[in-house]
Amino acid sequence: MRVGIAYARQDRQIWLHLDLPAGSTVREAIERSGILGQFPEIDLKKQKVGIFGKLVKLTDALEEDARIEIYRPIVADPRAARRRDRDDDDDDDDDD
Repeated sequence: MRVGIAYARQDRQIWLHLDLPAGSTVREAIERSGILGQFPEIDLKKQKVGIFGKLVKLTDALEEDARIEIYRPIVADPRAARRRDRDDDDDDDDDD
């Protein structure tokens, strides 16, 4: 069975494809992909994973053509980011 694994940082993104035996789990796919060696900051005990945007467990069985996504934690407070964006827009208005 063929599946994909996606992970993205601000500076680098990767989308791997691999063939696995039927009945393989999300964890098995991640471990077999080698992605943990390429991105040592991935911590499966803390980070969430999903398939096509829906959260799943590492023990869930995979289906053909699943795209596993490893999610990074949000490091910015969304409210603070909106305020910063608003302030940046206000600064742009001063240039007129």
